[in-house]
Amino acid sequence: MKMPNVYVPLFLIAFGLSACASAAPAPEEALFDPAVGLGAPVEFAEDQAVAQSSPARETVGGFAGDVAPADRVVIRTANLSIVVPEPSASVQEIADLANELGGFVVSSNVFQTFFSEANVSAERASITIRVPAERLDEALEAIKDGATEIQSENTSGQDVTQEFTDLQSRLRNLEAAEEQLLEIMSSAEETEDVLQVFETLRRVSEEIEVIKGRIQYISESARLSAISVELIPDVAAQPLEIGGYRPEGTVKAAFTSLIRALRFLGDAAIWSVICIVPVALILGVPLYFAARTVRRRRAASTDEVAETDA
Repeated sequence: MKMPNVYVPLFLIAFGLSACASAAPAPEEALFDPAVGLGAPVEFAEDQAVAQSSPARETVGGFAGDVAPADRVVIRTANLSIVVPEPSASVQEIADLANELGGFVVSSNVFQTFFSEANVSAERASITIRVPAERLDEALEAIKDGATEIQSENTSGQDVTQEFTDLQSRLRNLEAAEEQLLEIMSSAEETEDVLQVFETLRRVSEEIEVIKGRIQYISESARLSAISVELIPDVAAQPLEIGGYRPEGTVKAAFTSLIRALRFLGDAAIWSVICIVPVALILGVPLYFAARTVRRRRAASTDEVAETDA
């Protein structure tokens, strides 16, 4: 059925007003590293948006809705700082663990650094992996089992159920509007009407692609949890101990005093070269020649007196 041309501008105006009223801005905060690849979205209940609009709703985790806790979209992350015998070997073990659990390595880095407190140069490393969210605790336990000491551990979760549900609702509305615009475009006869519908259709298609990407990104971030691990060598973390006595404090104080003494001597040498030596030359050279002249005159006077007496 062809739509009269007079209705095309009216439809476009109505569509624009409804789009402005329903397009709630999604939070723009970065959830995780953009380098993470995207995979198949997580399966969630299809009627979450409808359930949220029902009268019998309740607040769960700060969001309104009757979505069961098991269906909530939660992004979990963990950060560890551990002490290990060999950081490079531990990096490889953690990478193998990620592959075994069905995850992957996001980034890893092994480098040489100097630990001033222990006065040693040793290997240090860091690695970030992603593992299935349901196996996060298993991965953390495996990583901690290979550590000689756990210096810090932090696990956090971000509930993005509301954003995820809103995005799904907006996507359905936009896809329905896209179908209507396609029907209008096929029935429009005036060139001006075709161009107006085409421009609106282009904007709707762009927004659909953006929302689909965001939905997939949130789904993948919720499906795969991120674990960032800092690996410190135990030679730098464990204090020196001899027969129950730990002289690390005395050694540190001695090194500090030595550095201060060398610094003082270096400063004194610099001051001597820049200030004292030039001043000594400026004042010392004239005084030397003056004293030499006085001694010669005295010696000459003494010789004249001796000749006179003779």
